[in-house]
Amino acid sequence: MPVTKIGIVGCAGRMGQMLVRVATATEGCLVAAGSERPGSPSIGKDIGALAGIEPLGIAVTDDPKALFGPCHVVLEFSSPAATVRHAGLAAAAGTAHVIGTTGLDAAQSAAVEKAAKKIPIVWAPNMSQGITLLTELVRRVAGALGPAWDIEILEMHHRHKMDAPSGTALALGEAAAAGRKVDLPAVAKRTRDGQVGARAAGEIGFAVLRGGDVAGEHSVLFVGEGERIELSHKASNREIFARGAIRAALWAREQRPGLYRMKDVLGLTGW
Repeated sequence: MPVTKIGIVGCAGRMGQMLVRVATATEGCLVAAGSERPGSPSIGKDIGALAGIEPLGIAVTDDPKALFGPCHVVLEFSSPAATVRHAGLAAAAGTAHVIGTTGLDAAQSAAVEKAAKKIPIVWAPNMSQGITLLTELVRRVAGALGPAWDIEILEMHHRHKMDAPSGTALALGEAAAAGRKVDLPAVAKRTRDGQVGARAAGEIGFAVLRGGDVAGEHSVLFVGEGERIELSHKASNREIFARGAIRAALWAREQRPGLYRMKDVLGLTGW
């Protein structure tokens, strides 16, 4: 197996450290570079030592350009603005890019799609292999049951999460809407408060919980007259996201330019 050189944006953060540990332990992977924002106290420190493993002899840099070019694939769970900048760097260097960032707006999403015309990009709001399968199941169940069944999506994350609903919850909503052959923005109900009236037919509702150190919990409820189906996924730690991202990185290196999802990585396209 050829060695895949991995670069990690935000390598000193919780997710970045997990990526370093999982990549180092994965056959065929070599952590080759890592970056942090300018002014971070981690600049100049050893990437391995920061992640709680043996030193790797690689210092954290504040120059993201150092990741693109020397590395075959760069992994990123960061902010939308940073992700757009880095997608441009990846396209210019010909480096595959694996993106787990959520909360991108339409213009930022379009910028990532533009970069994917030059390089392979795997972009998923949740890198969990289990969530990927759940998303496909939601699409199929929504299509089979039809609009007579109400759909509600419930998600919970740790108190530090910045965006709501989570990118994963929105992706599950998109899957449900696709199954019904409707556009999610036209049927989504993101908040309910006060005298909101009866539930509209065909609505896809979202509920958000935040607290503690919850890594991520998502449930999709299909509620009919006298019966209910619940499809759920619970993450007990962030390693599942790192494992999925590393699998995506090894897969992406061998692909042609294009925008890919985790279902492509898992071979679920065409389900």
